[in-house]
Amino acid sequence: MTDPVVSPARTGGRVLVDQLRIHGAERIFCVPGESFLDVLDALHDQPSIELVVCKHEGAAANMAEADGKLTGRPGICFVTRGPGATHGSIGVHIAQQDSTPMILFVGQIARGHKGREAFQEVDYAAVFGSMAKWAAEIDDLARIPEMVARAFQVATSGRPGPVVLSLPEDVLDGLVACADAAPYRAVAAAPRAEDAQSLADALAAAQRPLVIAGGANWTDQAVRDFAAFVTAWNLPVACAFRRQDVIDNRDPHYIGHLSLGVSPKLAARVKGADLIVAFGTRLGDIATDGYTLLDAPLPQQKLVHIHADSAELGRVYQAALPIHAGIAPGAAMLASLPAPASLPWGEWTAGARAEHEAFVSPPKPHAELTGVDLAAAMAHLNQTLPDDAMLTNGAGNYTVWLHRFYAYRRPRTELAPTCGAMGYGLPAAIAAKLRHPEKTVVCFAGDGCFLMYPQEIATAAAHGANLIVILVNNRMYGTIRMHQERRYPGRQSGTAIVNPDFVAMAQACGAWAERVEKTEDFAGAFERAQLAGKPAVLELMTDPLQITPAMRVTDLPH
Repeated sequence: MTDPVVSPARTGGRVLVDQLRIHGAERIFCVPGESFLDVLDALHDQPSIELVVCKHEGAAANMAEADGKLTGRPGICFVTRGPGATHGSIGVHIAQQDSTPMILFVGQIARGHKGREAFQEVDYAAVFGSMAKWAAEIDDLARIPEMVARAFQVATSGRPGPVVLSLPEDVLDGLVACADAAPYRAVAAAPRAEDAQSLADALAAAQRPLVIAGGANWTDQAVRDFAAFVTAWNLPVACAFRRQDVIDNRDPHYIGHLSLGVSPKLAARVKGADLIVAFGTRLGDIATDGYTLLDAPLPQQKLVHIHADSAELGRVYQAALPIHAGIAPGAAMLASLPAPASLPWGEWTAGARAEHEAFVSPPKPHAELTGVDLAAAMAHLNQTLPDDAMLTNGAGNYTVWLHRFYAYRRPRTELAPTCGAMGYGLPAAIAAKLRHPEKTVVCFAGDGCFLMYPQEIATAAAHGANLIVILVNNRMYGTIRMHQERRYPGRQSGTAIVNPDFVAMAQACGAWAERVEKTEDFAGAFERAQLAGKPAVLELMTDPLQITPAMRVTDLPH
């Protein structure tokens, strides 16, 4: 075994950038700050790493998180100390709840100034300690390779998640001669042989089995293995919240989305199952309708829970069969299970699929509907978008139309925060288009959602990320308005939005833009957006009273 090669003295910033290159980083999202100038200087001489300069740290962190979702490798974000870090914290929270590999590097004050409440001083380990998988500060130049390697390892292994490393200025601008680390290698737990046999036995004893699939880092092979399993066993599959792309939604085994606004018949199917196979998902509060579809801690249904994180097994639900396995080895195990020639639940699966197809059939528009009918717009996109089109969104009632009526067909085509963060859609779409410039990328955003980071249209234009934004304008914070009407009927307060001229705003940022006021005009406008040759924004004027596909504000129960 040869000794590690110690390079000539380098600045800490250059050592850090060299480690990023070694670990395969290709793109960094940032808002520049004086606290990490030495990193920016080192990047000047590292053409293999693209630097995407954003307008707001929250957007930069969202882009890094989305990039991690798409690649399975850590998305990389740099922000400056204090306000930069607190702005960027939204991306860390999303990465934590969405199980996304991400590393947030934060500039920090000099080591000798700590503890004096110096300019923009923050204790990042304390602030991010409950939000990230690991949060630490590099206080020794010679340990930069060690700690960066650990950051990549922690972010990707087991249940993926975010890591935060703070970088004191005098660590980055100091000189050190040290050896580089080797490239990291992510690890995942694999199931035991007895796990496969126990699962096969549980399936053989079932009459009404149901699979709930979710989680992060589904590879193409894992998707194929999972599809082979559910096909061989003729199993109905419901997807956890905003994980619809783990199975082709046109597959006859797909029975719906355990989301906000879940189909009542799907909820009844989960309750009525005698066996639940939860694969990859944490079985959080949204997927379980506030922990009501399964009783905690002991579900009435027999529960098989397969998850990458051993700490998640038994956290809420005590499974009859807990299996500690990552997505890829877990899916391979599922695909290896030989199905019997005869299965007793054919009508159960077919009935669940028929209920789903009825639920996702667009309803007839309300007689008083004004503006664009979102259900019709979704039907057009279902018919015209290619199978590998990538759709992004943030939070708001507009997402109910997307999640209910759009059929996802390929893995990693749904970028949506399971933590329900507003503003995510546009930054995520930019990251997606930069990662896959050959694909169609469509961002859905409500007017309130879009206004979180509208300036990032300029970032898209600067980097040639020719995405399409469908901006749903109902002139209010629709989700909050819905809850407000239920609790305080007729007393609207704080939920109306006085919007800017979105078309003019988008054009000023370098985008093509058009306002659509009638349903019949949507198809033509969307085609023009596709041919624009630059980022495009379609502002859809919608009816503020149509709060969900099937309910108007005036119909809400009080």
